[in-house]
Amino acid sequence: MRSALVKLTKRKDYIKALPHAKKSMAIVGKVLFWIGRVLMWTMHAVKTVRKNDTSVLKRLNDHFEALTRNLELMVRGVSGDDLFEVILRDQKELSAVVYYPASMGVLAAPVLAGDWLRKKMEKWLGEKNVVDTLVKSVPNNITSEMGLALLDVSDVVRQYPAVMRYVYNASDKIFFEDLAKLEGGGVVGDSIRAYLAKYGMRCPGEIDIAKPRWSEKPTQLIPAIMSNIRNLEPNAHTIKFEQGRLEAEQKEEDLLDRLQLLPCGKQKARKTKKMISVLRNFAGYREYPKYFIMRHNQVYKDALIREAALLVGKGVIKENEDIYYLSFEELREVVRTNLLDYSVISKRKQEHEIYEKMTPPRVITSDGETIVGEYASADIPKGALAGIPVSSGTVEGRARVISKIEDADIKNGDILVTAFTDPAWTLLFMSVKGLVTELGGLMMHGAVIAREYGLPAVVGVENATRLIKDGQKIRVNGTEGYVELL
Repeated sequence: MRSALVKLTKRKDYIKALPHAKKSMAIVGKVLFWIGRVLMWTMHAVKTVRKNDTSVLKRLNDHFEALTRNLELMVRGVSGDDLFEVILRDQKELSAVVYYPASMGVLAAPVLAGDWLRKKMEKWLGEKNVVDTLVKSVPNNITSEMGLALLDVSDVVRQYPAVMRYVYNASDKIFFEDLAKLEGGGVVGDSIRAYLAKYGMRCPGEIDIAKPRWSEKPTQLIPAIMSNIRNLEPNAHTIKFEQGRLEAEQKEEDLLDRLQLLPCGKQKARKTKKMISVLRNFAGYREYPKYFIMRHNQVYKDALIREAALLVGKGVIKENEDIYYLSFEELREVVRTNLLDYSVISKRKQEHEIYEKMTPPRVITSDGETIVGEYASADIPKGALAGIPVSSGTVEGRARVISKIEDADIKNGDILVTAFTDPAWTLLFMSVKGLVTELGGLMMHGAVIAREYGLPAVVGVENATRLIKDGQKIRVNGTEGYVELL
């Protein structure tokens, strides 16, 4: 995208024009507003790095939890226009917490520390990508904890052959009822319910509220559970986390020992130790705001579906899911008046089917021109697919090209190749040894978790799911950022 934008702005016919005066002032005002916010966030980030006080994490999470509990209480017994008011008010409060200076400071602090470590370790020790090892098994990362917790569920499931046979053909509607009839089904059901109580609001493509959550469709978890059972030994949760933690600890000790031997070595080692501490203390927080946003979205969704059921009962819409084809304000008006031209729903459903088949360009101008960028490819092998290196290391294996997580059939040593990853996709990371995606960047959820799990990963690989064939042997270079077809 950067390459495409630079190419566009360098063209002779590119016009650097300002809008009319009134609009110009409005734009300048917005720019100044955001500059002010960024400066404030940067100040808090520097403060977080300097103090390195982890008590701020508990305060922020307690604030999120209190806001979530308050929302759950507020929507009980509330319907109609009052419900929409509650949701709008909560969205403002949640956004304020997410962008609260202390929260943004905590998000930015490990970025500053990581950037410092990358530059200084390369300058002082000639070593690249040390951060990828130092962030393995960091504490308080809700997304990596989600994957590790599913390993515990998998350990419960693996004890009961009847359950393992059942889950392959399980029905979501009667999943727990049928499960309870099997030997060990009650224990497995309790384990899955406990998991869903904490993570059930998540699912692939979770930013789309219309997507079925794990709590609504628990069979979405089955491919990841069965992959864990096939490819990993019992107690993999503890083994994997401890292995990553020890690797990070050993890397820290190695860096500090080597720094001590340099001129001004003690000062360099002391500063480096501080930055490593900041990095590991706060890196995990990056996943929390999205987690709480999804929890709030689930509360909104449950409440709005109750409104939808009332509309179905009155004959205004045909099924609950029809509300997904209305904007928030449109739905609010329908709930208020009980009136709707149903042809609007029908038309939008048809349009949605068409839109789903489209592949949007990365950059498109307001005139409709698609601008194509490219990666610098001078340093990659001939024929290799270029991308963005986000988790260092090199690995070879069978490419498993997957478009839907429910189609995952991961074997030991496979490399996951897909269009994009979000927190739900990271459940499969336990059973693979590398990652390739078409979209994404250094701070996407999949990249963060890949580094923490120690998976070599390359993202932003154009047309990866079409150029790489399922079952093909590939080599992923997560240090330099390319994929070789072998």
